Amino acid sequence: MASEANIFVDAVVLLGGAVVAAPLFKRIGLGTVLGYLFLGILLGPVFNYISEGESVLHVAEIGIVLLLFIVGLELKPARLWEMRKEIFGLGTLQVCVTGIVLAIIANAIYFSWAAAVIVGFGLALSSTAFALQLLEDSGGDRMSYGKRAFSILLFQDLAIAPLLVAVPLLAAGSMDFSTAGLGKTGLAFASIAALVLIGRYALNPMFNIIASTGAREAMIAAALFVVIGSAVLMQATGLSMAMGAFIAGVMLAESSYRHELEADIEPFRGIFLGLFFIAVGLSVDLAFVWQYIYYILALTPLTIGIKAVFLYGLARWFGSSHNDSTRIAFLLPQHGEFGFVLFSTAASVALLSAEEASFLIACVTFSMALTPICVWIGDRLVHHAGPEEMEEDFEGAGSHVLMVGFSRMGQIASQTLLAGGSDVTVIDNDAARIRQAQSFGFRIYFGDGRRKDVLRAAGIDKAHVIAVCTHNKDITTQIVNMIADDYPNKHIYARSYDRGHSLELLERSQVKEFRETFESALVMGRSLLEAIGHTHEDAQMIVDDVRLRDSERLKMQFKDGMLAGRENLHSKPVPEPLIKPRQTAPQSEQSPAPSAVVDVAGDPKS
Repeated sequence: MASEANIFVDAVVLLGGAVVAAPLFKRIGLGTVLGYLFLGILLGPVFNYISEGESVLHVAEIGIVLLLFIVGLELKPARLWEMRKEIFGLGTLQVCVTGIVLAIIANAIYFSWAAAVIVGFGLALSSTAFALQLLEDSGGDRMSYGKRAFSILLFQDLAIAPLLVAVPLLAAGSMDFSTAGLGKTGLAFASIAALVLIGRYALNPMFNIIASTGAREAMIAAALFVVIGSAVLMQATGLSMAMGAFIAGVMLAESSYRHELEADIEPFRGIFLGLFFIAVGLSVDLAFVWQYIYYILALTPLTIGIKAVFLYGLARWFGSSHNDSTRIAFLLPQHGEFGFVLFSTAASVALLSAEEASFLIACVTFSMALTPICVWIGDRLVHHAGPEEMEEDFEGAGSHVLMVGFSRMGQIASQTLLAGGSDVTVIDNDAARIRQAQSFGFRIYFGDGRRKDVLRAAGIDKAHVIAVCTHNKDITTQIVNMIADDYPNKHIYARSYDRGHSLELLERSQVKEFRETFESALVMGRSLLEAIGHTHEDAQMIVDDVRLRDSERLKMQFKDGMLAGRENLHSKPVPEPLIKPRQTAPQSEQSPAPSAVVDVAGDPKS
């Protein structure tokens, strides 16, 4: 860096550059990650303003640590156990199959077998920082493909430990596991067990004590202490720092302080993760890259292409759809930040030469720069004909009001509930609508309201009332009938599409129907009355009278069992008006005033 005296000037330059680059690249559709990379390349190798890129990168790795801690906070141990098939099945196959294939290619092109093993498995690892940041930016972290991609990344973090243990063994020319190697492996597993025990029995009491003092800054310090302390413990035993932070997060996922911890850590995570991407750009050696530009341009697309092919095939084998498999394949083909550590370690024990390690690190960096472009290509290859699927996850669901369907009517009703201080749990099967609603703070979950298991998972047993606000008339009726049969004591409030649908819903005694445009039409009618000369009081009395007469008529029609005959829907006599409105203008003989509200046709879907 320029000098210690100018450290604050450098910080201002980095922060100011990030403020410009990240929004600019986000606005033009390239993503914030590529903006940070571009800024780092400008400040480092292009203008040589900051020359110590590797030092910045070492500090900025704390961003990955904080990122994995927050991810762990959102995964309870039970949820992590449910993902074991993806983590230890799909993740293991991805690392082993891709690593072996890349090792064979590396040996065939240039490297010795010992070096090729490290090269192949090192390139098989993906970038946790890049992938998770892109998932978060796009909302993919809540999608089924995002959960599966995270499982692969999680196993890759586990794989770095045995790979680091294998480096000195391969350099020595023997794969015999020495006592020291076995001891180091045992120490790593012991440290995981110790961290789990500490997290289970010590962390919550510690946060209870600190919270009781009311010292806000102490809570923030404690959160950082837990994250960095667990990371350092894992690093000391040969595991990745990110893995330690992740385990600590999982152990605190069921803590009552989870949301407060996430809020405390999030600002640090954002700053340091952005600094990590800038540091990757700072570390690029343009002279070296230019010297081997043709090899880098040829080999990097080859290796990421091979990874993409195997990622797609393995994801399909494990049951992912074409769209999900495509997104995974184009999200994780890059080489990861652990490659920096692995190749540098191999160079330190002479398994790789310094020039070979630099070449591989340049390939890793170039592949990271290509990641946003790969994701863009992947988005163009998916099929957009059908609805987008999300993974069903009902963690935190359950409130006094359960709303099925987040239509326009449901959105307005839920805002009313929230404004009144009442909580509401919403389930919907439109992924785009869910992501948009979540950005506004709604507690909304992906699921099909026609399935009993989904309703139970969403907390229907806890709900006092259920609001059915789906877009489709037949689906609304199906859901209402199912809930009425299985939960006869629940009060159901349903969106109705027309008068005939209202009569159909009223067959269930615990259902109250609301025609979607009836009340808004009455409001409009009142405004029209006022516009032609009626006073506000007279207009309101007329509207109240119309509402009352319509309600009486609906009851009469339902009582007489006229659900089947739509053509006779309005054949019953209409009650006389209870209020005789004052006439302010003569009525035309050609246009007599209607004696009742008529609701025949259904309204268009919304």
